[in-house]
Amino acid sequence: MSYNTVLFAVEDGIATLTFNRPERLNALNAETMAEIATVLDQTAQNPKIRVLLMTGQGRAFIAGADINDFLKFDPLAARQFADVGQAVAAKLEQLPIPVIACVNGFALGGGCEMAMACDIIYASEEAKFGQPEINLGIIPGFGGTQRLARLVGKGLAKELCLTGRIIDAAEARAIGLAARVFPAASFREECTKVARSLAAKGRLSLRAVKQTIDRGFDLDLKNACALEADAFALCFASPDAKEGAAAFLEKRQPKFL
Repeated sequence: MSYNTVLFAVEDGIATLTFNRPERLNALNAETMAEIATVLDQTAQNPKIRVLLMTGQGRAFIAGADINDFLKFDPLAARQFADVGQAVAAKLEQLPIPVIACVNGFALGGGCEMAMACDIIYASEEAKFGQPEINLGIIPGFGGTQRLARLVGKGLAKELCLTGRIIDAAEARAIGLAARVFPAASFREECTKVARSLAAKGRLSLRAVKQTIDRGFDLDLKNACALEADAFALCFASPDAKEGAAAFLEKRQPKFL
């Protein structure tokens, strides 16, 4: 299937979604959001895909929403746009496979929000992050106030959203927004290396890690640990558990399903 605003490719179990409006710094509009949603639906339905990478063409990951559209918004249109953005972010979170945001450049506004809906954020040393909506007289609408607070803490999230301050990759790493920072020259190679490593792991255990952390995050510790114990036990329904143990004892690489 061909797309106008994104590129999508699958190779060796790794899917790559590339935002492809470089002349607009990959700004999000209605067409882009619809195409991203379609790609995510296809990804969820393809059992051959084990990892999804997301990145941007050119100087940006996503530099935010397309502000040209804002001039046409009334409150109803704005709410509909926010609903669409939040639905796409929810699709990202609900994918059963690991999703890596490979933030190559600007991840501002909606771009930062899309990155935060992924499981892991890797940043190029040239990346920039921020929620600068306050400078337009509005606030984040794709879940930014909520996910940012959960990732970096309420106080720092308020500071970033109230000031609209843009931070570099090093600060994003320091506050826990980005997991790792890689040199620009080797950025894609490093992200792909991690993706290959994840693609070689057991599908059930990858899914169990993602779902257990997500579902247990808002629970009290006792119930969250009970959730973990159930997920741990369920892993033994897959041959991968025995294969992993056998490979370890035999000092070889496991061959997971």
